[in-house]
Formats: sequence, C-alpha cells, structure tokens
Amino acid sequence: MNDKIEGLKEFVKLCRKSQISKNLLVIAIITDHRREFDQDKFIKYSNKNEISYNFSAPMTPQQNGIVERKIEH
Repeated sequence: MNDKIEGLKEFVKLCRKSQISKNLLVIAIITDHRREFDQDKFIKYSNKNEISYNFSAPMTPQQNGIVERKIEH
C-alpha cells in the first residue's frame, strides 16, 4: 500500500466481498498502535458499521497475526 487511506479502501472491499460472496459479517478489527493504517478513518468506519475496533499491545507481532507479519516482510 502506498498510503494509509489505501488500507481502509482495501479493507472495505474485503468486507463487502466477504458479505456478498461468503455471507460473512466482519464483527471486529484488531490492530496495534503503529500507524500503518489511518486509525481515525478505521474507527469511524467501524462505528458506522457496528464493527468492534480494538488494539493489541504495541510492537508485539505475535499478537497481530498474519497482517503484521506480512507488513514486516
């Protein structure tokens, strides 16, 4: 991703795709406190769509799963 807003755009696409093709709802977002994503926009989006937005402990890739490991590589 070239900038932080692209993260939200891709996340919105993923949410829509999962809802339409798989009939799944996104109910939570968990990120660390680093700023790879524009967290203010994610918070607004999650509040609007009734998605729980939470933070893991900062600088702990083992808690952040696949996304954090992909970003670091």
